[in-house]
Amino acid sequence: MVQSKNSSSLKVKVQKFGTALSGMIMPNIGAIIAWGLTAAIFMTPNGWFPNAQINKLVQPMLIYLLPLLIGYTGGRMIHEDRGAVIGAIATLGVIVGTKQPMFLGAMIMGPLSGWLLKKLDDAFQDRIISGFEMIYNNFSLGILGMILAIFAYFVINPIMMWGSYWASVGVDAIIRVHLLPLANIIIEPAKVLFLNNAIGNGILVPLGIQQASEVGKSVLFLMESNPGPGLGILLAFMLFGKGSSKSSAPGAAIIEFFGGVHEIYFPYVLMKPALIIAAICGGITGTALFTMFNGGLKAAASPGSILAILLVSAKGSYLGNIIGVAGAAVVSFIIAAIILKRDKGEGDLAAKQKEMESMKAESKGQQMPSEQTAQDSVKSYADIKKVIFACDAGMGSSAMGASLLRDKFKKAGIDISVTNTAVRNLKDEQGLLVVTQAELADRALQKTPNAMHVSVGNFLNSPKYDTIVANLKALTQVSDRPKEAKKEKTAGSIEGIDFNKIKEIDFIRHDQHVGSATMARSLFEDGLKKAGKSEPVKALKINELSDDDARLVIVTPAAKKNLVVRYSDIQVVVVDDLLQDNKLQEIINKLN
Repeated sequence: MVQSKNSSSLKVKVQKFGTALSGMIMPNIGAIIAWGLTAAIFMTPNGWFPNAQINKLVQPMLIYLLPLLIGYTGGRMIHEDRGAVIGAIATLGVIVGTKQPMFLGAMIMGPLSGWLLKKLDDAFQDRIISGFEMIYNNFSLGILGMILAIFAYFVINPIMMWGSYWASVGVDAIIRVHLLPLANIIIEPAKVLFLNNAIGNGILVPLGIQQASEVGKSVLFLMESNPGPGLGILLAFMLFGKGSSKSSAPGAAIIEFFGGVHEIYFPYVLMKPALIIAAICGGITGTALFTMFNGGLKAAASPGSILAILLVSAKGSYLGNIIGVAGAAVVSFIIAAIILKRDKGEGDLAAKQKEMESMKAESKGQQMPSEQTAQDSVKSYADIKKVIFACDAGMGSSAMGASLLRDKFKKAGIDISVTNTAVRNLKDEQGLLVVTQAELADRALQKTPNAMHVSVGNFLNSPKYDTIVANLKALTQVSDRPKEAKKEKTAGSIEGIDFNKIKEIDFIRHDQHVGSATMARSLFEDGLKKAGKSEPVKALKINELSDDDARLVIVTPAAKKNLVVRYSDIQVVVVDDLLQDNKLQEIINKLN
């Protein structure tokens, strides 16, 4: 147990460090792409359309703009606006006097400057005499910024120039002896552990930019962003998977390959850990083919989509890049297919996504929560005013998850804000519901201890969204007193049903009575035909209903308890026996 806790703590620390690195790069990916496209299209003499005037933008963007943005962002992460300004000032000290792009120097001076200013403010800001706050704020930042810029120029700059030189030499040496593909032995498992942004944007992108500035392109941009390994694994699940993993794989493959959201295939690998071999072999193959066929990108491909890769591919590298992605997909597919065909177990994707046990049991028709448990669950959502999805980078998967829940809220008539952000940017506040990946739950809890937290395995496929919607929807029922009072009087009795509105009759499958509901549907349908009536009749799970008064739901008392906390508009008739209650014939007679 102690070892497990230590391992978990180490993992959280590694993730925090990686997030700090990637957190300075991710917000500026757009600027990096702008530089890369400008260089690819207009740089003389190797651009697609060389232009001497526009080419004058390339070097200043690389040497000044990008490092300053990174330093600014790094300072802001530590001490908001004041940290951002001093981070940019100190970063300038690293930049001046060199023609190398000082990304690593900016990643040091940005957060370091923000941290030092924060410590200074903590020590003196509360002691400032009233009326002198502006003088302190401006001069403390200015004086410390000057000192740090000078320090960066004379100390950090030479160290970074030396380090950048040897890092470049090391990367070139590894490429020359064809050992670069072996780096995927580390990269692919780290990606599955949600360190993909840390490795890609924290390490490979800064090194790749430096290499691209020297030779016009870099294969380092492709090593983490290559969608091939994930695509191959998902294609194998499409053909050889079982159950929910097979049915969900086609949609996941489209999102992974064209949307560039690699996190979507991680749960599939975690479900069957042997598949990490397929990912590693696919990654090694892809990198080997990139180097063999002269592939490379002018700038970072973010997200890791085939579309983004093609947009920032260097001139003359399109074929190599396509071959590398395709080769990685083929190799990972073959190995994943062999593993899946030899594996006799179906696997439980939902379990690996750490979905709510009660929801999983309900979806299997095994057990439903008690009325008191359902009511307690509803009460826990009473103060929720805002929902935030938080992932490592604050982009991609969390944005898609937020969009899914926002759409569910709209359909359910729930007026609550749903946004997304990076875990590092979470702010603790009342009335907040934080939805995050299980891997990042500890960090989210540390950032927002007073918020309500829901962790999911996959932002794009979680039944917990239905739980959130059901609980918030139930609150509108509780707050609507006249409506609730009316339903208390009529729910369950035929007298309270408006048969003029009924367009569909539903039987609820629950507990162990799946067969009973199906048989009841068949018998009721036969009764309708004998009476010359044709309303559609269905047997559904409770979470498959839509809240609509055109539905007449026929249930047993056990299922009715859960209906009243989930739905407010459907019409309900309670029967003691789904097969031979006298109310069933009465309903048939009253239907139009």
